[in-house]
Amino acid sequence: MRVLEGKPQVRPHATAMAATAISRCDLIISLRARMAGPGGYYNFGNALGLTTGITVQFAALAQTGGSHGQTTITAAVADYFAGSPGAIALTLATLVFFCSGEIYHRAWAERRTPDQALNRLGDLLSGLGAIGLGVALYLLGDPLLAATSGLLHALGKFGSAYHQPGTPAFIGWPGTWPDPFRSAVLASRLPAIAAAGAQSWLALPATEAGGPLSAIAGSTTLLVCYLLWAKADLMLFRSSACNAVEKKTDDTVSLPFI
Repeated sequence: MRVLEGKPQVRPHATAMAATAISRCDLIISLRARMAGPGGYYNFGNALGLTTGITVQFAALAQTGGSHGQTTITAAVADYFAGSPGAIALTLATLVFFCSGEIYHRAWAERRTPDQALNRLGDLLSGLGAIGLGVALYLLGDPLLAATSGLLHALGKFGSAYHQPGTPAFIGWPGTWPDPFRSAVLASRLPAIAAAGAQSWLALPATEAGGPLSAIAGSTTLLVCYLLWAKADLMLFRSSACNAVEKKTDDTVSLPFI
């Protein structure tokens, strides 16, 4: 193929670099949009916890001298997701949490204030996921976290789904106080954060002495996940505050026309 003299030629390498740069920019824009609301933080934590859990499962398999054949890997994945009643409950809870995170994302996407119908649907699904998490934790032998990360979390989410922002949560509850249901969800994170932090701290000496990284990777990642989820919980306080302001404004505007 002839090329006209004097016509600039586009090098394939330069074109590929430009396409890569554009793809990276699109990815950054997409990630920033995802993290603009609580849904991004919820599902980032969900994905991080799920990925780390599977990785730790493989690391434990390698430490016990297990082979890396396709059958063994498949068995390890199956055991992680459905190896016991507790694992099955945890898998189902994780799926529901992913769904609720996506609903939260759509409720907050490109809006100054969230879509309340979608936001409350996210609360409802998250409450269902919390019930599954509580069942999983109880079956896995941790009744304390089952009561806090499961039951208390579910009560807070169901309360948020039922409660109309801008109205008193209970009779006599001051409007200047934080939303009690959102506060219950945030409080449900604290025991798990403390437990994960303590476990990471106790595993640190063994890891520094040359022990397996999996001993500290799981608990440290779980700590990060709970901090991400707590960040999302704090962002949801804004939805209650925004709707309270909107309701007050609407009431003020409507008074002259009563």
